[in-house]
Amino acid sequence: MLGLLDVFANGTPDYRWTSLLPMVSGPLACMALLWPARRPSVQVRAVLVAGGSLVLTAVIATWAGPDIATTFGALESVALLVLLSRAVWAVQGPRTAAAVSAALSVAAIVIPLRLLPADIQSDSQNAPDGSLLMALGAGLALAWGLRKRLLEERRARDIAAVRQRERLELAHDLHDFVAHHVTGIIVQANAALALQHTAPEQVRPLLQNITRSGSEALDSMRRLVRVMREDDHAGVRPGEVWAELARLVSAFSGDEEDAQLHVAAAAREVRLAPEVETSVHRVVQEALTNVRRHAPGAAVTVRVDVDGHRLRVEAYNTAPAAPHSGPVGGRGGFGLVGLRERVEAVEGTLTAAPTDDGGWRVTAAFPVLAAVAGSPV
Repeated sequence: MLGLLDVFANGTPDYRWTSLLPMVSGPLACMALLWPARRPSVQVRAVLVAGGSLVLTAVIATWAGPDIATTFGALESVALLVLLSRAVWAVQGPRTAAAVSAALSVAAIVIPLRLLPADIQSDSQNAPDGSLLMALGAGLALAWGLRKRLLEERRARDIAAVRQRERLELAHDLHDFVAHHVTGIIVQANAALALQHTAPEQVRPLLQNITRSGSEALDSMRRLVRVMREDDHAGVRPGEVWAELARLVSAFSGDEEDAQLHVAAAAREVRLAPEVETSVHRVVQEALTNVRRHAPGAAVTVRVDVDGHRLRVEAYNTAPAAPHSGPVGGRGGFGLVGLRERVEAVEGTLTAAPTDDGGWRVTAAFPVLAAVAGSPV
């Protein structure tokens, strides 16, 4: 529409070659603004548009004689302001963003000065007024871009805080995990000492189990020793993850929600590292929390099974029973960000996406430990 406005406003034959310039520069600036590809970057586009606009203004001011009327084009002006707002928050680096924004601001403010060569009293008076109007528009574009840049920086800090909190919760489990492994090592070492004379053939399996337990403890420590422990954490004790999941789903169903838990027999037989058990519990807990918050009244099904050498945990919920203001699964929160950080910290994977029927599915895959010698797994 702005391009058509330029065509009708500049269609006067008396404008000669200057009437064609806004009809060319406007679409070019708009193309640079709306180009769908990521390359060239916003920084490069902004520099090209600002430089081209300044050169065009200088050409008109230099070679347009006093008897040639000129205009500056609405499409080019608006494209400059929108590109200015985008450059403020999209260009990386404060100094670079400031330099690019300054160039775009100057290019936008001096565009109305293209009216000065015209020997028309009204245009000569409107040029300074147009520059003041464009300065006001540039200020608004800068303010909007700065607001969005601050929001992006705040979101980045929030995401970093969520990830750090998840690391703290993982590190909080370190004492219980190490105590679990070390207790088993001590018990088996005492048994080996007691059997070294009476049943020496049983000492070797005990030593192998001690080695395995020590390796698992070291693996847990490598993943969890990152930050200090918090005081208000209630984790899942090793070996009780399935009972904890049952209590979790049962409590969710007690809130007048429909939830079911299916744990395959193969999943109950696999060996999981203690930190993986707490992560499984956290995935289900976060999924149920999101259902309660974003899809009230939806039916939930939690399935746990073994897929190859990975434990697969899936939480699926149907569409909400009644229309809800927020989308299924939520938007703008950081629960899934922290959850993915926790799952990846224990060498797992996490995916979360809406389903075709309007529901939401969260799927996590976790590594399982090798079977202990003599076990059926």
